[in-house]
Amino acid sequence: MKKIVFEPDEEFNNQRIDKYLSAAMESMDYSRSYIQKLIKDNLVTVSDTVVKANYKVSCGDIVCVNVPDPKVLDVKPEDIPLDIIYEDEDLLIVNKPKGMVVHPANGHYSGTLVNALLFHCKDNLSEINGVLRPGIVHRIDMDTTGTLIICKNNATHNSIAEQLKVHSITRRYRGIVHGVIKDDELTVDAPIARSKNDRKKMAIVPGGREAVTHVKVLKRFKQYTYAEFELETGRTHQIRVHMASIHHPLLGDAVYGPAKCSIKNLQGQTLHAMTIGFNHPRTGKYMEFSADLPDYFEKLLKSLPE
Repeated sequence: MKKIVFEPDEEFNNQRIDKYLSAAMESMDYSRSYIQKLIKDNLVTVSDTVVKANYKVSCGDIVCVNVPDPKVLDVKPEDIPLDIIYEDEDLLIVNKPKGMVVHPANGHYSGTLVNALLFHCKDNLSEINGVLRPGIVHRIDMDTTGTLIICKNNATHNSIAEQLKVHSITRRYRGIVHGVIKDDELTVDAPIARSKNDRKKMAIVPGGREAVTHVKVLKRFKQYTYAEFELETGRTHQIRVHMASIHHPLLGDAVYGPAKCSIKNLQGQTLHAMTIGFNHPRTGKYMEFSADLPDYFEKLLKSLPE
């Protein structure tokens, strides 16, 4: 059983505890329905008293969430080739291919990046994120390609996690969006939280978590724009949500973009995590790595009418 303690600020006064916890625990990937189940199972207390989902939190409350240990799943090492850009005793940088899930989850317990890492690194992976996510300190969507940092030990994991927290890691993406962006450069600064209408989606929500994306146009086509996105923050689906919010959703994004697209056979959003830079946890030296655009992405750029 893992105990997580929160102390609400004044801004959350009089907010339902299930709503408060769904926001407070968003980065931990706990859904509101799961949090409501924890409350129903008497695993959430305020000042040592069990509460119901309609309890209104107040500044000064001590909210304690008792999360049961996850069921131990037999995540097996699999001899899946890895595109390793860099590796040392503390970490490795991998170039994740399109269609590969980062870690095991419902419906994906085989063929994930974690399965491949368990084979390549054996027991040399950080343990902080549990048995389903060894070595994983951040992630990208299944259909997004590109650079990921993998941590081989807990000290490295903590260092990278702290750099992510203070937004000191360089993360530049490349993507193709619908429509022609007029400005050469722009910044989207809009808070993101779980959508109130669809819990599987993220959305621009007043009072959500700060989210900032810097956009730079690389090339304009007749109906599309090829752009670079630099993340100042790293929220779930940040680039996808931000670009959709300014009416330039990512090409191939069926969740946040149009249901139909004139370009056939796209496999998810055209988004590539090209560059990642950070201070090495052991040496303190700044390091930066890039992954070339996948072949399908290059061919798509060449095929778009100008």
